[in-house]
Amino acid sequence: MSQEQADPIWAAIRAEAVEDARIEPMLASFLHSVVLNHKTLEDALSFQLAGKLESHTLTAVTLRDLIDEAIQNDAGIREAFRADILAVLERDPACTKYSTPLLYLKGFHALQGYRVAHYYWNHDRKPLARFLQSRISEVFGVDIHPAARVGKGILIDHATSVVIGETAVVADNVSMLHEVTLGGTGKESGDRHPKIGEGVLISSGAKILGNVTVGEGAKIGSCAVVLMDVEPHTTVVGVPAKPIGGVLHGQPALEMDHRIWLNSENKE
Repeated sequence: MSQEQADPIWAAIRAEAVEDARIEPMLASFLHSVVLNHKTLEDALSFQLAGKLESHTLTAVTLRDLIDEAIQNDAGIREAFRADILAVLERDPACTKYSTPLLYLKGFHALQGYRVAHYYWNHDRKPLARFLQSRISEVFGVDIHPAARVGKGILIDHATSVVIGETAVVADNVSMLHEVTLGGTGKESGDRHPKIGEGVLISSGAKILGNVTVGEGAKIGSCAVVLMDVEPHTTVVGVPAKPIGGVLHGQPALEMDHRIWLNSENKE
């Protein structure tokens, strides 16, 4: 079995790159360097991330070795970034190709960079993990602490100014937009950041602060400030956020429906 047959996502990305190079020859060199010159999706991703995160301190060559080490030694990273590609393709109407997240979307890039930093944090190379966090923040405008625990199938749409704190936990299949903060409430120490359940949708500008739990399938309205626990399958809005009803879908993150339905309009 060929590599492409074993990995249909990689096969689709390569086919799209060939077609894009055909219709836009000016991008052919770029598409070859990021996609077509590589045998696996892992190789392409490490090349792309290293090129974007390189600095005078760590060159692209050194970074690529570090990224490759993390990807090859942690099957969870390999599973997660494929699930993240599918999440973007299925939930973002502006994304119509498997190759788009790998080539162009900084939310995807920042998330995969975090996954590498998280690997080194867990392997007691915390200074390196901190350095990677800093570079990811500088390059992509996304600040995810390497100790945070983030699941797979995550969409960070637009991504600018997303902040996820040290003790935050984000379950699988969560979607969030730009300027979301999963932060603390002040100078408290210990377990001080939010716990986000599976399938939660967090709209743009929302701030979830403190060691609060957002239940599975909840929806957080734009610019809401959440300071208390949110029950599963509940919509909250406002400052401070208050519940206004249920949700129209079991996992709002999958539908990406940001409309707010009042109790009288809710169908569930």
